[in-house]
Amino acid sequence: MTRYEFLKSLGFSGGALMALLTSCVREDDKYVNALTVAPDGSTTGTTTTGTTGTTTTGTTTGTTTTGTTTGTTTGTTTGTTTGTTTTTSNVSGIITTEELNKITSTKLKIDLTSTTYAKLKTVGGYTVVSNIVVALSKANTYIAATVTCSHEPKKQVIYYNNEWYCTAHGARFSLTGAGLNSNGRAGLTVYKVATDGKTLVVY
Repeated sequence: MTRYEFLKSLGFSGGALMALLTSCVREDDKYVNALTVAPDGSTTGTTTTGTTGTTTTGTTTGTTTTGTTTGTTTGTTTGTTTGTTTTTSNVSGIITTEELNKITSTKLKIDLTSTTYAKLKTVGGYTVVSNIVVALSKANTYIAATVTCSHEPKKQVIYYNNEWYCTAHGARFSLTGAGLNSNGRAGLTVYKVATDGKTLVVY
């Protein structure tokens, strides 16, 4: 149920409904329009991130793996965008297999040698497994967070533009889970990640 449907079910209509719908919009929200991610991974929307100075406007269609973008890009892109592919020797924070096996209370284990998780070998690539989004950050470290947004319990959090981003309403979170706009003010649960280069553990 959307916020509009909820308020309408409570009996709000006309001017009162519009006042309530616009009351949650803050100054910092006007800079982020919700990014739409299709099931095939293509993205549509306008995103402006004032903190990093990166602006992207237009539509991206096709197979998209996020790389590093600096500056301003405007227009329509169709095709394949590929980021920096990394090898496990480039990833920082690798520990020994023995150390990895000592970690208890794991939430998730991923076999990095499996083609299923090939996106995790590309900087900016991410995957969602068991309600956890795992990504390879621009700093070449593996990171993980819950896929459920704290703004509304939508399971639409992705790794985008070196931050956690909810495609439902544009909530933005830092990699440590701190909210970056009013929709993200409640923060996001992030997890610890460890890898020996072959297996990744979220705990």
